[in-house]
Amino acid sequence: MQIIAMIPARYAASRFPGKLMQDLAGKPVILRTYEAAVNTGLFDQVYVVTDSDLIYNTITQAGGLALMSREEHQTGSDRIAEAVESIPADIVVNVQGDEPFADRKSLAGVLEVFKDDVNEEIDLASLMTEITDPAEINNPNTVKVIVDHRNFALYFSRAVIPYPRAEEVQTKHYKHKGIYAFRKQALLDFRRLPMLPLEASEKIEAIRYLEYGKRIKMVETQVSGIEIDTPEDLERAKDAWI
Repeated sequence: MQIIAMIPARYAASRFPGKLMQDLAGKPVILRTYEAAVNTGLFDQVYVVTDSDLIYNTITQAGGLALMSREEHQTGSDRIAEAVESIPADIVVNVQGDEPFADRKSLAGVLEVFKDDVNEEIDLASLMTEITDPAEINNPNTVKVIVDHRNFALYFSRAVIPYPRAEEVQTKHYKHKGIYAFRKQALLDFRRLPMLPLEASEKIEAIRYLEYGKRIKMVETQVSGIEIDTPEDLERAKDAWI
C-alpha cells in the first residue's frame, strides 16, 4: 500500500497571516512540520503543497519536496487533490502545516484503520481528542465532532455538540484534529463536488464529505498537540519545543 503525506501550506491566514513562516526554534513552522512528518517514518513520500514562492523555496532549499498549486483553492483538501492527481498513491494523509508536533502513534492509528478495512467502507479517517475545559468546548475556533457507536463521524461543528440540554446525562466532547487520511479516490471526488450550505456556514471542509455520503472513521488520540492559529499559540509552541 503506497502511503504519502501532503502538507497544504497557504501563506495567507485570516487569524495569523504568514504563520507558517514564523520562527520556531530556529526554523520556520512549515519546515518544522515537514521534518516532523518525514521523521515519523510512516510515509513513502512527504510533500508540501503551497501557493507561496517563499514557502516553496524554504522547503526545496532544505532538501524537501514541494509542489506549487496551479489554481486558487478554498480548502486544504482541494489543494492536495489537485496535487495528488498524477502521483501514485493508495492512501493520502493531509498533515496540517501549522501542527509541527507530529505524533507518530496517532498517525499510525489513523493508517491502521485502512489495513483492517477489508470491505473498504471507510473513505477517510481522522483524529479526535476528548476535551473537558468549558472554555475550549465553547470556543468556536475549536471544531467539535460527534460519532456513532462505531466511531464514524455524524457531524462536525464550531458550536457545542452534543449540547448538554439534559445536564444529568454524562456525555463526552471531542475536538477534531485536522489530520486526515484519505483513500485517493475520495480525495479526487471531493475536488469535483461543489460546496454545500452546511460546509459554507461552518467553514469545516470535513462536512462536505458527510453531505455527499462519504464515511469518516474517527480515531481517538490522547495527544492534543499544539495548533498554531494565533501568536499566542506560537509562543506556547516555542515553550514546548525547549
